[in-house]
Amino acid sequence: MGAVRRRELLLAAGTALLLTGCTALSEATDAGVPGAGPGEPAAAPPAPAAPGPPLPPPPGGPRTRLTPGTITALPGPGSTMALTVDDGADPEVVAGYIRFARDTGARFTFFVTAHYDAWTTHRADLLPLVESGQVQLANHTWSHADLTALSAAGVASELRRAQHFLRDTYGVDGTPYYRPPFGRHNATVDAIAADLGYTVPTMWYGSLSDSGLITEEFLLECAHRWFNPQAIVIGHANAPTVTRCYGQLVEIIRARDLSLVTLNDVLLPPG
Repeated sequence: MGAVRRRELLLAAGTALLLTGCTALSEATDAGVPGAGPGEPAAAPPAPAAPGPPLPPPPGGPRTRLTPGTITALPGPGSTMALTVDDGADPEVVAGYIRFARDTGARFTFFVTAHYDAWTTHRADLLPLVESGQVQLANHTWSHADLTALSAAGVASELRRAQHFLRDTYGVDGTPYYRPPFGRHNATVDAIAADLGYTVPTMWYGSLSDSGLITEEFLLECAHRWFNPQAIVIGHANAPTVTRCYGQLVEIIRARDLSLVTLNDVLLPPG
């Protein structure tokens, strides 16, 4: 069964799969840099973002103070949406998201898998967006290992190495937010993460299902399904499909009167 068809069937199985992290169906593609396989078309260059007025800024008003623990959505009523982008296996997709932010004012949170070269390669372009707060960086571990399969020392090393990379490269450490690879975490993992300042495991309620190569049509079906008020939606900077869909994604966001926000725009860390 092809990877795209398998992903379609798993998505149809229900929301439960989407709440399991970088989903189990992506384990094969997350192991390396995805790309066009035998018989598949070569990746097209990223398309420019849709022209038009900038996306609406984050709403004003007080931010919500979190308590320690897992989040899957933005709390309370509202019209915001957090697009959270994982991994970074493909430098061109990271570059595409940077252009997307510049061209439209889009705000999003990268969950950085720190060993990927993209985060060093594009530092000069990404750093101003991080410093302005338009783009937020958070911890997705050093090498995208299943934390529940590691020793306590291994879990701490995965998170700490990524933390040091973020701090040394961008001047932030991503706390209090971390996303466990494949969504796999437990009380032991969360306790180790909390000792390093990561008190908020960040899951989601909606996915672009693009950890590997999918069609533009399927990605946009996912966006139509999951781009909703107060949603935390997961995407990936691994495969080029999304770079050809920015214009359509902007249209969905505008049609639904959504404001893209970073987590820091609307949330305060636990006191």
